Amino acid sequence: MDPKQTILSMLRAGRDVVSGSELSRALDVSRVSVWKHVHRLRQVGYEIEATPKGYRLVTDPDIPFAWEFPGREATIHHFQRIESTMEQARGMARSGCPHFTVVVADQQSAGRGRLNRSWHSAAGGLYFTIVLRRRIPPALSPRLNLCTSLVLADTLRRDYDLPAAVKWPNDVLVDERKIAGILAEMEAEADRVSYVNIGVGVNVNNDPPPQEPGAVTLRRLMGKPVSRKQLLAVFLDRLEARLASDSMDMESVIGTWKSLSITIGRQVKIVTLQGETQGRAVDVDSNGSLILELADGSLKTVLYGDCFHV
Repeated sequence: MDPKQTILSMLRAGRDVVSGSELSRALDVSRVSVWKHVHRLRQVGYEIEATPKGYRLVTDPDIPFAWEFPGREATIHHFQRIESTMEQARGMARSGCPHFTVVVADQQSAGRGRLNRSWHSAAGGLYFTIVLRRRIPPALSPRLNLCTSLVLADTLRRDYDLPAAVKWPNDVLVDERKIAGILAEMEAEADRVSYVNIGVGVNVNNDPPPQEPGAVTLRRLMGKPVSRKQLLAVFLDRLEARLASDSMDMESVIGTWKSLSITIGRQVKIVTLQGETQGRAVDVDSNGSLILELADGSLKTVLYGDCFHV
């Protein structure tokens, strides 16, 4: 275990003060080494008070450092500020990083959404990309996106008592207002997926920009700041469990996603780089594509694009 994990765990255990000798015995290091570890924690934002009787944790920063996720320390990579978690994860995936590697940043300077739109990534939001390695045909990879969005929506419903729903292709909304967006990127070898990177941006304690008037944050909905660390930890555990428990083709994902969808049955406009299509969303097929009923009664399958409820 990382020494920082041990120190924080003991300081959070509910006691007022933990002596340096207790920490020294737990870590099997000298008290000088304990002081050095405490000093490093202070440098990254933990307010730890030193008293004649020992150490006391005063404030705990809501920063998703790797050591805040026991058991995931080797696969979580935290950055204070980078251009894009997706860009970073792509390089790591191509270099052979393990399944369920997570890149998380406090801020992104060049985050992006669908159709290469910029993604505003202000401080206080939760921005991360997960590297998934599943030996599935490329045609089934969109199910990983749908699985991610439904697990996130389910987490918001179960843990925060919010009426979260999913909007095709990968948005999560609360009362018709966007609280999270999801973007996927895939590379394949022959007929098998090499990796799928799932980028997620959640409005937690940040302030959405004026150009996103339909956005909402967890802080606004809950009436208080929300722990990004706790949200990420619970979400990762549930997504990993869901991916491990589903069959390889994840047939149940489509049905569950439909039960949380607010797109099916709505008039929608789909925007792609090639143009626009309008119609009524009537279903999602087994690969996650949206099926539209056009004005003339014909059906059209839409593989990708931005979806706007009309």
